[in-house]
Amino acid sequence: MANEQFPSRCHVRRGSDFRRAYQRRTRVADGRMVIFGHPNGLPYPRLGISASRRLGGAVVRNRWKRLLREAFRVTRTRLPEGIDLIVIPRPEAEPSLAALRDALPRLAGWLAKKMVR
Repeated sequence: MANEQFPSRCHVRRGSDFRRAYQRRTRVADGRMVIFGHPNGLPYPRLGISASRRLGGAVVRNRWKRLLREAFRVTRTRLPEGIDLIVIPRPEAEPSLAALRDALPRLAGWLAKKMVR
């Protein structure tokens, strides 16, 4: 399906975009991840992932990134528009696609409500 693709325009890659989200300090969290966000002025959401070595070895970090990208891809139509989501996985949590698919839209919705305030 065309609406379930993950085009490159939906990636946050520039360091300035990551810094802007961190400086805005609008964030939400659950047991699996922390999400920082800021408005991007675009008609679609974008995803950035910050997986540090504290999370684990390369295999663990890459697994988290794959699962987060897939969760974003399949739930992109349920995410708020015009927002950059910077996701930081928590080291204590074990990644599972089903849990991330449920948590990502819920947390992004909370984040969008916080940004409106």
